[in-house]
Amino acid sequence: MANLNRRQVLAALAAGAAAVPALGLQAAQRSSMPAPPAGQNAAALAKNEDFWREVAGYYDRTEGIVNLEHGYWGKMAKPVQQAYVEATRMVNAQNSYYGRKGYAADAKRAVNVIAEALGAHEDEIVVTRNASEAIHNLIRQYQGLNKGDAVLYADVDYPQFKTTMHWLEESRGVQARVISLPSRATQKDILDLYRQAFDANPNLKLMLLTHVSNQHGLVIPVAAITAEARQRGIDVICDSAQSWGLLDYKIGDLGVDWAGFNLHKWIGSPVGLGVLYMRRGTLEKVAPYPGETDPDNSKAATRIHTGTANFASILAIPAALEFHQAIGAANKEARLRHLRRLWTNEAQDMPHIEVLGGADEASWTGMGAFRLAGKSSPSDAKDLQQRLENEFGIFTVVRKGLASGHCVRITPQVFSSSQEIASLTSAMRQLRA
Repeated sequence: MANLNRRQVLAALAAGAAAVPALGLQAAQRSSMPAPPAGQNAAALAKNEDFWREVAGYYDRTEGIVNLEHGYWGKMAKPVQQAYVEATRMVNAQNSYYGRKGYAADAKRAVNVIAEALGAHEDEIVVTRNASEAIHNLIRQYQGLNKGDAVLYADVDYPQFKTTMHWLEESRGVQARVISLPSRATQKDILDLYRQAFDANPNLKLMLLTHVSNQHGLVIPVAAITAEARQRGIDVICDSAQSWGLLDYKIGDLGVDWAGFNLHKWIGSPVGLGVLYMRRGTLEKVAPYPGETDPDNSKAATRIHTGTANFASILAIPAALEFHQAIGAANKEARLRHLRRLWTNEAQDMPHIEVLGGADEASWTGMGAFRLAGKSSPSDAKDLQQRLENEFGIFTVVRKGLASGHCVRITPQVFSSSQEIASLTSAMRQLRA
């Protein structure tokens, strides 16, 4: 073992997880990955059930239930799972010899793959355990606040981040302001409400802005709101936990300085992976994590201290992104939007159903939510979730935090079938009682 070199260590990765990013999966695996048919645009491909049936074959199926709750985390496709398993075996076998000598270079390759996919520079990217870690650190370590300043969040934001914004109020002497969005909204509606909030709170210094709401999939016009905020001297922390892979975009499209992402939701990495994005030249307003130092404000990585990470999961990142890109980001977004339309178009004509989320296509994603008309309490939502599960065999999840009340979220994935969505609409028709 003393003579084991780096080449021999990397050869142990049969799935190529520590190889050059472009070779994240073995040639045999790449040749068998989904290949969208030539000549079909994303809109046409979204309705091609044969292709998406092929895609579904790359995933292990949930048994015993129609699972329409994939917003928690996404499954790994089988080639990604294989890369992760093989990486786990290698790391376990090579232990600290690999950890001390080989891991740093391989982790850097994973960062490079993420940066390229997001359209960012590699020094702007830090791998985290999840988006929550990234965003909580951005909020807590933000240095641009003085007593009497105000911070802004919305009802559509992640519940724990709202709590952290109030922690700023208690610990920094600032005022936490909240904006409530309609249960159905257009891009214009949302932008107008944020402008009104800016006008009403001229002392705003920091804002949390969610790209896609975890409750009902509403898309917030981040770029337009951020541009308006920048003109008023308001800094923006962007929660992109649910958006990357659900929507097709690059980080530059959002125009934000700081953001947190998940890799284990719509990108399909192993569980426990996220990303902190910090645009070059913006580090001075966010302090390093306690115990870390960065006197030149040049190292985004000092804003996080994860400790010993799951090496194997990070080694599987190139494989996850390669599989994601094989399907195509635009194709995934179009398919998920199509699956959402299959149920929302029908549900909107059911008088006993209230559909939540976007009121125009730009405000929709493949994720949506609904509740029974006039029933928005916690117990109402819990009863609805239980009825769907116990009476109709459809698994969903209750979401809270909206000013308009509780709801049940519907979150299909690329391996979900139109037949499964049809079972949902059939159940919804029977929910009158």
